[in-house]
Amino acid sequence: MATADILLSIALGVALAAAVGLRVFLPLFALSVAASAGWVTLADSFAWLATPAALVMLGVATLIEIGAYYVPGIDNLLDLLATPAALAAGTIAAAAVITDLPPLLRWTTAIIAGGGAAAMTQGASSLLRAKSTATTGGLGNGVVATGELGGAALLSALALFAPMLALLLAVLVLVGAPWLIWRLWRGAMRRSRPAGSP
Repeated sequence: MATADILLSIALGVALAAAVGLRVFLPLFALSVAASAGWVTLADSFAWLATPAALVMLGVATLIEIGAYYVPGIDNLLDLLATPAALAAGTIAAAAVITDLPPLLRWTTAIIAGGGAAAMTQGASSLLRAKSTATTGGLGNGVVATGELGGAALLSALALFAPMLALLLAVLVLVGAPWLIWRLWRGAMRRSRPAGSP
């Protein structure tokens, strides 16, 4: 496989993994649709993603996940569950599309880049929802959920049709995520200090 093809498959994998950090099932469903249509080549051990059963299962899971994030209280619970799920799903998404690399290199890239991208976007997303819950009593969480859903859909679509552009967008999100986390943490610490303390 040409170096450019390998780089494109890595870009696709990392961008899908970053989208997984926003919604666990939507990017995997998009990958399943693309693989079923023959738009994306999957690694041999991930051919199951292109099966009708996987397509239906991931489609149902996507709909349930989207709806659940609009239910107050459930959305925060989902964030607790989604963090380890996003790490695993991001690794799977990346490993599924990084083809023709030796297994050790493919899985190392998938775990570090894919799992890392998913974990970072999920962490930033969870903190944003926690901040929304604290400041709006959960009333603003629907806006956060809509933004996450839109981001996951956009990043998934870009990953499939313009992987390098999607990777650039994912890098911008991942660079912005630590800054956002730091700002949210700093704001929380400032509010928790007694009045008059430095």
